[in-house]
This record gives sequence, C-alpha cells and structure tokens, in this order.
Amino acid sequence: MFSIRVKMKRSYSLAILIMKYEPLSFEIPTLDGISEETIKEHLGLYEGYVKHVNLIHEKIEAYEHDLASNSYAISEMQRRLGFEFGGMRNHEYYFAQLEGGGRPLPPGPLQEKIVATWRSLEGFLEHFTRIAMTRGVGWAMLYHDPHTDQLVTAWVDEQHLGQLADLDIVLALDMWEHSYMRDYPPSKKKEYVTAFFNNLNWEVVAARL
Repeated sequence: MFSIRVKMKRSYSLAILIMKYEPLSFEIPTLDGISEETIKEHLGLYEGYVKHVNLIHEKIEAYEHDLASNSYAISEMQRRLGFEFGGMRNHEYYFAQLEGGGRPLPPGPLQEKIVATWRSLEGFLEHFTRIAMTRGVGWAMLYHDPHTDQLVTAWVDEQHLGQLADLDIVLALDMWEHSYMRDYPPSKKKEYVTAFFNNLNWEVVAARL
C-alpha cells in the first residue's frame, strides 16, 4: 500500500508542475510570393496549437483526480497531445526561419554537410523539394543526427507522425494547405516551395546546427 501511495503522489506532482506555454512573437517582413494574409492566418493557427497544448494539460490534470471515471478520456487526450504539441513546435521552427527575410546560406558546418551529402545546395533543394511534394498534409524536415553527425531528411505526416527520435530539427517546411492556398492552388504548390526558399533566412537555419 505504501508503494502505491508514493506512485500516485508522484504522478500528481508531475502534472501540476507543467508550465503554461505562451505563443512566441515573430518579426516577419513582407515576403515575396507568400502574402501577408497567409502569414497572418498562419500565425493565428499556430496560436491555436499553443492554446490546445495548454488546454490538454489542464484537462488531464483535472481528470486525474478521478482516474476510475476518466481513464479513457485521459488516454485520448494523451494521444491528441502529440498532434497539438507537434503543431506548436513545428511552427516555431517554421516562422523563425522567415524572420529577417531571405539570406543566403553562410559558409560553415551546415553548408559543408549539405555539399558533402548532396554535392551542392542545388542538389539538396531538388531532393528536399521532392520530399515536400509528398501527397497529403505534413512537413518536409531536415534533421541533424548528433549520433552520426550527418544530415537526415524525412516527411512528417500531419504534425507528429514520423518525427525522427533524438534528432535535431534544422529546417522545417510546412506543407499543409493553409501554408499556401491563399497564394497558390494545389496544382502549383511547388511554386510555394520555391517562394519559401527564396524567403528563407539561411543564417537562422545554419545557426541551429
């Protein structure tokens, strides 16, 4: 009985120590090929993810006071948390890359690894664009694997399915329709990818490595 009481107390303590997340602010200039209306609506959607991450934490904490009645609801909220948290964090990487406007990739470790892996920046862009054109909604991601010190690319479905564990996000490209539908029809979403890279602040991206 003593060990059970200790375990329950520890679980409750972990719940109440979770800090509330606040939306980040981003200084994004007028972009070429991505409208201000798109950015404004997109930022509002990001704030919704932050709101729902906090709401899920609050609800789980409240429901844990009656585990017998609420175990199913808690399980479903835990499943949903991955989606909402991924949406929050992915967008923070995305918008930070657009601050300061388009800037070229500076010399340094990221440039060296891109050239070593894809022979040139152009080769990387062709490869990454193919990932971005994956059917469905999700994200094209460039990671750094600290265990092997190499760059890795992947498609993340929705906001969370397929995120590679223990790898650091270096570059995040949102390929949900809300990212481009005001400016490009689905048949021309490749033009959105081009516009994204034209506005990308590579200095921000390189600093992540």
